[in-house]
Amino acid sequence: MKINFYDILLWIFFLFAVFIALWYLFGNSPTLEQALLLFIIGFMFKLQSNFISNKTELKFLNIRFNRLENSFVRLANDFKNHIYDNKLHKKR
Repeated sequence: MKINFYDILLWIFFLFAVFIALWYLFGNSPTLEQALLLFIIGFMFKLQSNFISNKTELKFLNIRFNRLENSFVRLANDFKNHIYDNKLHKKR
């Protein structure tokens, strides 16, 4: 299993946000907005991580789709050539 940079940042922000939220609940030191901001930042890092991984998968699928498309083009050309050759042989 590969751990990437965004996963590490996500867990750091998540743990820090939990610490700040607990500090807010029991110590009343930071504001609620500061605690929520850390949760939102952690969530944004997770979204960024998902976007990057999906973009990589889409590139891979795009390459495979292009190969499949080229195979169908070659198959269609072979089929056209086969039909053309059969028409020439029938005329003789």
